[in-house]
Amino acid sequence: MTVNQFVHIVPKLVKYNIKIIFAGKFIWFILAALVFLFFVMFQSAWNKNTDISEKLIYELLLFPSMLLIFYPSVFGIQNDEDARILELLFGVPNYKYKVWAVRLLIIYIAIFFILILFSYITVILLYPVNPVKMSFQLMFPILFYGNLAFMFSTITRSGNGTAVIMIVVAVTIIILQGDRYWNILLNPFSIPRNMLPVIWESIVLKNRLLLIAGSIIWMMTGLMNLQKREKFL
Repeated sequence: MTVNQFVHIVPKLVKYNIKIIFAGKFIWFILAALVFLFFVMFQSAWNKNTDISEKLIYELLLFPSMLLIFYPSVFGIQNDEDARILELLFGVPNYKYKVWAVRLLIIYIAIFFILILFSYITVILLYPVNPVKMSFQLMFPILFYGNLAFMFSTITRSGNGTAVIMIVVAVTIIILQGDRYWNILLNPFSIPRNMLPVIWESIVLKNRLLLIAGSIIWMMTGLMNLQKREKFL
């Protein structure tokens, strides 16, 4: 593919995938995330014993961010299959890199800007934070969870089946969470008592590297699964 062909096809590919991502039920997940955010902000503001800080804002935004990634990562493959466009997509050379890799990138960019908007809402209504910094930190667990869901969706080929698996995974993650670097839901703004900031920064760095490594593994595994044409058609 020449540079001119690449420049010509990329805008069309992005436009097409934006229609897929924002069609159907995704808008309802955005609204559900927004409603949940308003609800927990109201509860936090109403409870006078609540310590409102960056730590709390991160926790308030974490669940809405998971709602945002849930639908496109869990039901993406099934939506393609239901729309009967998988045969067309498999006709694209290097399918795994030119279609779903671009789609995942679009999904994460869209969610990042939505989170910036959500963060601005918390700034206006609850507590001043850096929206870009907050959204950036939230993207680490989103990438891990989203790519894991994407990988399972290429195995089950069922949105409902993947949804059940990811709910079980989410519950397990919540049960096992702690202040160690392997905690997927680690709050970087929650420094434990009696711990030096430099030690906590080291734990956060290890955690983010772990999440990035896991995200890459899940994504590549999912993309490789998509090469098994006979499994999907």
